[in-house]
Amino acid sequence: MPDSPRQSASSPASWITHATDNHVARITLDRPEALNAITPDQRERIIELLGAASADPGVRAVVVTGTGRGFCAGADLRGAAPAGERIAGDVARTLRVGAQRLIGAVLDCEKPVIAAVNGTAAGLGAHLAFACDLVLAAESARFIEVFVRRGLVPDGGGAYLLPRLIGPQRAKELMFFGDALGAADAERLGLVNRVVPDAELDKTAREWADRLAAGPTRALALTKQLVNASLDTDRGTAFAAEAAAQEINMATQDAREGVAGFVERRTPGFRGR
Repeated sequence: MPDSPRQSASSPASWITHATDNHVARITLDRPEALNAITPDQRERIIELLGAASADPGVRAVVVTGTGRGFCAGADLRGAAPAGERIAGDVARTLRVGAQRLIGAVLDCEKPVIAAVNGTAAGLGAHLAFACDLVLAAESARFIEVFVRRGLVPDGGGAYLLPRLIGPQRAKELMFFGDALGAADAERLGLVNRVVPDAELDKTAREWADRLAAGPTRALALTKQLVNASLDTDRGTAFAAEAAAQEINMATQDAREGVAGFVERRTPGFRGR
């Protein structure tokens, strides 16, 4: 069901909108005047919604997108508390409970997550997109590893995600220079699955999400888990995990329906069970 209507243009409760339709949960960053820069409250809301999507059998796919010219301009540094005396460990702790939890929530969500990148995705906003399972980008979208421009180390999982997606040399190039990367170049490098005209982004995201929502939900969750873990494990561990996942999956109704559909030469009707 949709969340409550927007309260006001300046109300933090309205800066993330959420609705579920046809088994697809749609999470929209809705503060276009700030290019959807993420405040701590917004971050917690997104984490909450991703956790709820994982646990809700009525949700079978998730779309994350933004409004206006920006997908997400990163963490909202302007809204941070005034800097006081810094104690050793404060920054690391803030990252662990903040940006890293957000990226982890996307990677750990048990439903496939699509990023529909409608505009600028910078810093943490770029990493939010790259953590998603599939990335659709409007032609006007661009991706910026902005940290070096601020004299900062990439955080929010960037140094983990990018080398796995495009290799270490390309990742270093993006992170060392901080240049804006257009949607077509992002697709060429492998950061984006598909680039579409701006006017077709929402339609394409809905089509992809509907296809995923009609699929075998538990099999997709286990597949996501296997792929995400594959680059961190040796062959023996990966093969053991694969066998265990298939063992678990074969107990689902969708697996039985899929096999029956094959035997009976018909299209299976998956129910996400």
